[in-house]
Amino acid sequence: MSTIESVLGPLETSKLGFTLSHEHIVVSSAGIPQIYPEFIQRDESIAEAIKVLTHAKTEGLDSIIDVTTLDLGRDIHMLEQVSKESGVNIICATGTWRDIPRAFWNAPIGKVADLYKREISTGIEDTNIKAGIIKVANDTGGVTREGEIILRAAARAQKETGVPISTHTWAPDRVGEQQVRIFEDENVDLNKVYIGHSNDTTDIHYLETLLDKGVWIGLDRYPGGRTMGTPNWEQRTETAMKLIADGYGGKIMLGHDWSVTLSIDSKEGQASRSKYNPDGYLFITRQVLPRLKELGASEQDIQNIMVDNPRRFFE
Repeated sequence: MSTIESVLGPLETSKLGFTLSHEHIVVSSAGIPQIYPEFIQRDESIAEAIKVLTHAKTEGLDSIIDVTTLDLGRDIHMLEQVSKESGVNIICATGTWRDIPRAFWNAPIGKVADLYKREISTGIEDTNIKAGIIKVANDTGGVTREGEIILRAAARAQKETGVPISTHTWAPDRVGEQQVRIFEDENVDLNKVYIGHSNDTTDIHYLETLLDKGVWIGLDRYPGGRTMGTPNWEQRTETAMKLIADGYGGKIMLGHDWSVTLSIDSKEGQASRSKYNPDGYLFITRQVLPRLKELGASEQDIQNIMVDNPRRFFE
């Protein structure tokens, strides 16, 4: 029997259930939740997160992987409260997103890896809450010098702790390939690597080449289509179905990259986000899965990508 660390303590992987593989509760910047809580309307955000996740649970959601890192404004006490009061399991992350702290730019790789390992083995900040995943990010322009430090630190922390890696990529530029090359150079077991945001492209050859390396891929930007000409949700779902049809249904996971709050939302911003995705964390449940079934996905295919694959990834 395997366990994973959740924000409420160890959780049997068999109890992960229906899992969204890449989400957030609140997205901001390092220090904002603690120093300027009014900027993200912290109390209101917590109340809203509890409300929407409590409802999502009634429609079948069991767990989310919250990949909010320090530089994305991770608030571990918030995650703990939201999980406890909503009943949804939350797995939190160590690691670093795109806003790599300047102090890391010239740091020894091992020193950064030690920070990640501490959050995995000892706990985050002043808590006993332990990270269950390592998050790293590279975007347009590919892997920068400081971005490589973060990737290698994550790789070394992964090998020593066994905790898997989840990446942010820019799929139209095939950035996942650069990440995999570095992980291979660090001798990471690629079965413990998840290449995220992979449905920002419909390039099946790129996606299947990654999968053939042994990684998992996250089709985790839904609804999509709002920025830089990326595919809309129907195109993303067709891509998922092609991968299933080609025999890769056992190595893909779905998510939204959604959050209750993006820093401070104006009323106009809230209205725009609600119009873009009125279903929030339930868009996949309400829109994507029915469409996959129309395209030919079986109930077992759905069970794989939403339940079995997340469990096996963490096991």
